[in-house]
Amino acid sequence: MEQVFAPWRIEWIEREDQNSEIEGCVFCALSDRETDRESRIVARSEHSFVLLNNAPYNPGHVMVIPYRHTGAYTDLGDDELLDHARLKRRTIEALDRAFAPDGVNTGCNLGRSAGGSIRDHLHTHVVPRWEGDTNFMPVIGETKVIVEAVAETYDRLHEAFAEADDADGADPDRAVSVQ
Repeated sequence: MEQVFAPWRIEWIEREDQNSEIEGCVFCALSDRETDRESRIVARSEHSFVLLNNAPYNPGHVMVIPYRHTGAYTDLGDDELLDHARLKRRTIEALDRAFAPDGVNTGCNLGRSAGGSIRDHLHTHVVPRWEGDTNFMPVIGETKVIVEAVAETYDRLHEAFAEADDADGADPDRAVSVQ
């Protein structure tokens, strides 16, 4: 049997469950915290925020989440939908800047049968993809190797949003708050 060495993953293994003290909706609770880094929020807009996935499929796997607590996409108003779409676009731009992926998967799991683990609060996954990122390990070994620690991914992506904001100036259609 071959062994895969990923010593940087010890941070994930030894971490305290960051969400164990959260009652109610984890997305609502995380968005209300004062420290975005602690919550792994990499960017905010008027109606939505971008949260790093704590169990990523790939480095840079994030979710664009409306502040409003709803599980139904159809509940969002026009301003919320437009804001969500714009933040998703900015997220893809930041991922391109930070990671230069070969492609990106985006999507929502709507409803119980769609397989979402958090059904009561709408969220759109944005997952960077690279040629060959799906190989024999998940198929045969039933193991996915994540090559970067979540904290390092946070720093890279947070910086990419900040760089984009600096380059864009004060265009309100593209403004994203990075704390």
